Amino acid sequence: MNLPETLARIQPLDAAAMAAARARQDMLTKPHGSLGRLEELSVKVAGMTGQPLPRTDRKAVVTMAADHGIAMEEQVSAYPSEVTPQMVYNFLNSGAAINVLARQLGARVTVVDMGVAVELDAPATLLNKKVAFGTQNMAKGPAMSRDQAIRAIEAGIAVVEGLVGEGLDLVATGDMGIGNTTASSAIVAAITGAPVAAVTGRGTGIDDNLLANKVALIQRALEINRPDPADALDVLAKVGGFEIAGLVGVILGSAAHRVPVVVDGFISGAAALVAGEMCPQARDYLIAAHSSVEIGHRVILERMELAPLLNLDLRLGEGTGAALAMHLVEAAVRILKEMATFAEAGVSESKEQDACSAS
Repeated sequence: MNLPETLARIQPLDAAAMAAARARQDMLTKPHGSLGRLEELSVKVAGMTGQPLPRTDRKAVVTMAADHGIAMEEQVSAYPSEVTPQMVYNFLNSGAAINVLARQLGARVTVVDMGVAVELDAPATLLNKKVAFGTQNMAKGPAMSRDQAIRAIEAGIAVVEGLVGEGLDLVATGDMGIGNTTASSAIVAAITGAPVAAVTGRGTGIDDNLLANKVALIQRALEINRPDPADALDVLAKVGGFEIAGLVGVILGSAAHRVPVVVDGFISGAAALVAGEMCPQARDYLIAAHSSVEIGHRVILERMELAPLLNLDLRLGEGTGAALAMHLVEAAVRILKEMATFAEAGVSESKEQDACSAS
């Protein structure tokens, strides 16, 4: 599907499936609400999928990689841009943190080249969706053209459609790209109006001098490009990244296919912010995995009214936080499906529950 078709296909949560899931939760062998947010999470997943008893066994992590012109030309990171392709090879060789966590989870890792600055000599397991060899330096002009942004989004949609064709119940977003916290901070500042310094963190662990330079460069990029906060696609094109745009497509494509999206940290959050601005209905299909150490992530979560499942002081990316949170999503759904009801277990209900059932 192209972008307009995908946006048109995104529907509200299924109210009937949610009602059925909530009714079953109320019959399970526990006091009402005693499993807290796990109960509401299971109901929401039912609404996302349209299934009162959803499945979560077919899981995938989509890790998208690209380079950023601002990192290749300016000092915004503790690491050189050469690390981006090096880490892509690490993903493909199953040596990264996301590979370890995905194996434990029983999830596939799909690695996508959205715009790495070199030609990768990689096996067929790498999906090549390269839009260009990195973005342009946004401190001097637009990071990409509007057409390139749309192409990157539609590439993300195509990746999801391929996974759906293989069988997909739950997807997590991940990223790799030296300089992508710079682009994400610019996106958040542009859309929310928050001061650049309030949404810009240390990324790979930069010192005070590099942080000050990073803030100044983002401010310059916003002044030069003047992204329109009412047009999320304009913001994405002018100060975003190819992997961020690809993740926008993953989110929108998943929502169109009623697949729940577990959103990782700051970079994935920036993509979710753009997707939610482009299609507010898509926000219903998002599950916030964790609260990142990056200060701008909190602004995203507040703007989108998302409550993260975990707070582990993570800031790695790759989809690592999302992979960890997937365990909780699966636990919530399995409780709904596999836990016995009072009637099935022969356990007496509380008087309050009896009264509710009788009414």
